[in-house]
Amino acid sequence: MKHDQLIALDAIVATGTFRGAAERLHKSQSAISHTIRQLEEELELELLSREAYRPSLTAAGEIFYREACRVLRQMQGLRTTASRLRAREEPELTIAVSATMDLDPLLPALADTGRCHPATHLRLRMEMMGGPIARLMEGKADIALASLDGVPLDEVEAEPVAEVTIRPVASPGLGLPAGSRALSASEMQSHVQVVAAGTGGAAHEQSRDLLPGGLKWTVSDLAAKKKVVLAGLGWGGLPDHMTEEERRTGALLSLNLEGFPLRRTMIFKMRRRDQAIGVVADELWNKIGLPSHPRAGIVQDG
Repeated sequence: MKHDQLIALDAIVATGTFRGAAERLHKSQSAISHTIRQLEEELELELLSREAYRPSLTAAGEIFYREACRVLRQMQGLRTTASRLRAREEPELTIAVSATMDLDPLLPALADTGRCHPATHLRLRMEMMGGPIARLMEGKADIALASLDGVPLDEVEAEPVAEVTIRPVASPGLGLPAGSRALSASEMQSHVQVVAAGTGGAAHEQSRDLLPGGLKWTVSDLAAKKKVVLAGLGWGGLPDHMTEEERRTGALLSLNLEGFPLRRTMIFKMRRRDQAIGVVADELWNKIGLPSHPRAGIVQDG
């Protein structure tokens, strides 16, 4: 029994097809089929039923696969241990962060890492929808901080670190009807909805919380979005930590909109399971965590 045989089996189960496994492992479909056939012959067991369009685990295959997953995790753990034993400080460390996240709770960890490892160049990338996970999977970031939307959890280790609240806001100058009742989509159609462009590719552009039939402007980032909204040129959803002062002074008003609920999103720290973990990246990873006090990192409703 070989390690690559277990990897091939795991890829077939994860993708659902031999073709999908071949694409994932960058091998030919015939090579994947041959690898699994060799494993079955060695074990004298049929692991996969090929009667349907998609291969499925047999009863024996289910039991074997569970143990195979345990072995694969142990192998990955051994690789990680070996990487740490031979690792030196990385010359550069990149952290891709969702632009919706409040950076304040992250800064102490970055500062401490910078003091302990002054030779490592820390690179902080603020990304929009899908951007952090795209940079991580492209190998352009060592750690990503973002929601789990679109994240391949079988390839990524993830732990929760903060919660962000996104609420729709507008300037009083926009002239929206006063009162606490929910505004309908038809009432909002004549007002521009301001959205920020994603940085993770077309698959990650904003699709939810878009009011149908309304006017829309797209800006490059949340800072620009906030300025446009403050100027009374449109309305949009912004993280609470970015609008706390403006909502307190009345420069921005919270909106009660049908089809745009107050949205709370958990932010996770993520790193790839198959990527060697450097000394500095591992230390920073362990320093980033859920705060002990709500004001330190979890955004509260205003």
